[in-house]
Amino acid sequence: MKKGLARIRRGYGKKLVSIHAWNAWLVLFLALSGLMLLGGYWREALGEGRVWLKWGHILFGLVLLIPVIYYLFLAAKHWKRLEGRPSQKANVIGVLTLLIGWIVSGIVLWQFKLAGPRAANTALFIHDLLTWVGLPIIIYHSITRTKWLKEPQKRTIVPEIDRTQPLYSRRGFIKVAVGAGMALTLGPTFAGWLGKAFKPPSMEDYAADNANALLPNPIPLPESVPPIGGGAEGHFRVYTVTDIPSFNNANWSFTIDGLVDKKFSWNWEEFVQLQREVQVSDFHCVTGWSVYKNTWEGIPLTKLLDMAGVQSNAATVKLYSGDNVYTDSLTMEQARMEDIIVAVMHDGMPISNQLGGPVRLVVPQMYAYKSVKWLNRIELIEGEHIGYWEQRGYDIDAWLPGSKKV
Repeated sequence: MKKGLARIRRGYGKKLVSIHAWNAWLVLFLALSGLMLLGGYWREALGEGRVWLKWGHILFGLVLLIPVIYYLFLAAKHWKRLEGRPSQKANVIGVLTLLIGWIVSGIVLWQFKLAGPRAANTALFIHDLLTWVGLPIIIYHSITRTKWLKEPQKRTIVPEIDRTQPLYSRRGFIKVAVGAGMALTLGPTFAGWLGKAFKPPSMEDYAADNANALLPNPIPLPESVPPIGGGAEGHFRVYTVTDIPSFNNANWSFTIDGLVDKKFSWNWEEFVQLQREVQVSDFHCVTGWSVYKNTWEGIPLTKLLDMAGVQSNAATVKLYSGDNVYTDSLTMEQARMEDIIVAVMHDGMPISNQLGGPVRLVVPQMYAYKSVKWLNRIELIEGEHIGYWEQRGYDIDAWLPGSKKV
């Protein structure tokens, strides 16, 4: 009887060790790949490989279902054996909550076009929150528990307590030290993320950090102050494939050329004198986050095209970023949508360089990679142009769910 019970315990321990190994490697890959997908440096360095990394991240996230299902089976089967061991019960519940939460929110982000922007925005917040909370827990758990599982004498269902031993062993002290060290190291970073998540930077914060030095400042229209949309709701995440550029009167200009009847090139003083309009629209990033009720002020793209005069053989509007790397494009039919605006103000203030100013494109019916930041040139061309992210696997047409496709 005792030998049979021992075999069961050894088999249970081996299964748990195997699950921990699976989870450790999967979570490690998912954590590293997630950070690389987010980081600006890797966006540029990986090139097209970023798309493969993204699909690897999704695939391994789905593979994580295997140990989770197995873990659920073992937890249900052996739950009664954990009676009187509340800390281990809490550990099982906590790990399963983290893994299931990651998987569900990850699937929503993967299927963001079906889920819609609001669901994707919520899923992204949950995914981030579980990452900040879960990674330290899992790392600590892996460090302190794996060796414990391999020691048969400590794997008994109801271990006997040797009351002659000190309350805190050297191993116990190391566990506490590791946990405290991780809390001190990662805690402030997590607190900073949490603060930003619940209290996003205001437009005043972005304006205060604006590295652009262009004068004169554009004078907002009455509809922009206060914003007719009530002010932006949400938090912009600043993504870029280069260092964030900054501009002044000497190094900034705006050009329309190519297949046009009249080429234009404006300096800043001339550009801010152009007649502007105000629109309110939502802003959705393909990575899942959204900012709602933005009040943009600028020149409708279709009016700039009319000023230049579009030649009959022009088929594509090629868009250039002032970072001298990023480009994108719209078909002529897409560029004629009335809600596309070449914006110079956001919520009544100049657009900071962090958010793509002094001038950026806003395409409300498409995902944000079409809304070129630091826009400084529009060229009309005859053929197609494959933009920066489209070269790296993104859809050429970036339509939002429910948008009026043309």
